[in-house]
Amino acid sequence: MEVVIKIAQFILSLSILIVLHELGHFIPAKLFKTRVEKFYLFFDWKFSLFKFKKGETEYGIGWLPLGGYVKIAGMIDESMDKEQMKLPPQPWEFRSKPAWQRLIVMVGGVTVNVILGVLIYAMVLFTWGEQYLPTKNVKYGVAVDTLGYQIGLRDGDKILSVDNKEVENIRKVPLEIILNKATSIQVERDGQKMNFDITEDDLSEMIKNKYMLVEPRFPFEVGMVIKGKAAEQAGILEGDKILAVNGISTIYFQDFVKVVQQNTNLPIDIQLIRNGDTLVKTAQVNEQGKIGIGHKSIDNYFELDTKTYGFFASFPAGIRKANETFSSYLKQMKVLFTVKDAHREIGGFASIANAYSPEWDWQSFWAFTAFLSIVLAIMNILPIPALDGGHVMFLLYEVITRRKPNEKLMEYAQYAGMILLLALLLYANGNDVVKWIFGK
Repeated sequence: MEVVIKIAQFILSLSILIVLHELGHFIPAKLFKTRVEKFYLFFDWKFSLFKFKKGETEYGIGWLPLGGYVKIAGMIDESMDKEQMKLPPQPWEFRSKPAWQRLIVMVGGVTVNVILGVLIYAMVLFTWGEQYLPTKNVKYGVAVDTLGYQIGLRDGDKILSVDNKEVENIRKVPLEIILNKATSIQVERDGQKMNFDITEDDLSEMIKNKYMLVEPRFPFEVGMVIKGKAAEQAGILEGDKILAVNGISTIYFQDFVKVVQQNTNLPIDIQLIRNGDTLVKTAQVNEQGKIGIGHKSIDNYFELDTKTYGFFASFPAGIRKANETFSSYLKQMKVLFTVKDAHREIGGFASIANAYSPEWDWQSFWAFTAFLSIVLAIMNILPIPALDGGHVMFLLYEVITRRKPNEKLMEYAQYAGMILLLALLLYANGNDVVKWIFGK
């Protein structure tokens, strides 16, 4: 069911973003009296799922969910309609319009994506606000994973800074390390400040194996018991405080997870406190290293920072959030090509779909849709033929030199761009297949 929910969210997001992006081309084209022959959600190679014609434009839904398009008369695009381009230019064709009008048509889609990203972020902040755990409020210190331990970090350390710069949100520490290619992390341990180096190999391991290095450590009080699972069968109840597993202290949730995962397919004795009494319950660990139990919300242990926004205040906040996304994604692209083996983590449609919440959470859905809108704007404006940015590049050349690029050159560039995009598409989705087969 989780897979279905994720796919449904992905398709809905993609549909919204594609339709509005293509409207960004469609509306100015119509305003400049340019003929639009097709407006499609998804690609209709060979056949379409649904279509109808209104006026001069055919509207439809294709069967291949790799994007969408508007076919503008007199334009060298992915349709590669050579026959039309052999005929004399007509007044309603794209090629007959002034360069400035053609430029507005081509940047329309990216412009819509940027505006859409800002608006969605603004409404998310207006509706739900922002809530995060400040690094300074992580009073129990952090829990450290395998790579963090190798670097020198230990459970209970308190994070002070990354490259001697404070990170306000504890959840952003791993991202700050990766995006800024940090070389050190500073912590407080037993009242002393300590510094640990982070190498490029460490960065590569973080990306490759999804290491977080650190996460907030907190006591384990049971907040959820899944019906029919081992925890319920063992008699564990919400509100129980976990003390130990098989005699090993697990007062912190992360310690409990580690010990339980070391006992896959085995029974474990869980020591806990309930209403002041110390009890021992025996539960069978499943093959995934779980017993069907969860912790209370972290706001039971920490003071969270919560920001709310009025309607008008949400718009500058939305612009700030979109700008942060824009800057962060550019850094991610840089990391992919400058950190060893990072390019292997480029993902395709499966990776994107998997990033959605396994439950239908509107806040998460709209926040991720806003993120994708900004990402689509960045990707589409890249100066690659076959993308909006490629067309913009040729149009800027025309505006500056007052000469149109050779149509044959543009045709060959379009072919080259399409081949490059297809190669990237195959590589990204091929990575997803490899990860699915080999579990890496």
